[in-house]
Amino acid sequence: MPKSNEFVDYLLELLEPFGQVTARAMFGGYGIYHNQLMFGLVADDMLYLKVDDVNREEFEEWNLEPFVYVKQGKAMKMSYYQVPEEALDNSDEMCRWAELAYSAALRGQNKTKKKK
Repeated sequence: MPKSNEFVDYLLELLEPFGQVTARAMFGGYGIYHNQLMFGLVADDMLYLKVDDVNREEFEEWNLEPFVYVKQGKAMKMSYYQVPEEALDNSDEMCRWAELAYSAALRGQNKTKKKK
């Protein structure tokens, strides 16, 4: 069982009105799941939420940064963007952003199923 992470525990508490949300340790961070579908990730005490072509503009309008990691010396940008700081202080706002991210995750899941 991974060590408890206070930031992750706080996020789960903020997201309680969204429904059952869980966190799983992965690659030094955490995946954030709703209905067993990952819609967020935590790295270095920062929450990043799933984006796609439908919701990316809203994240970019807030000047939010994508999650980037380095692989073999190259910066790799993932389809997860930071959550606005304001959402970290307000459960209603956090749930609104979570809904945007979860919808993107569902769209991505449906795309994958169609390809198979």
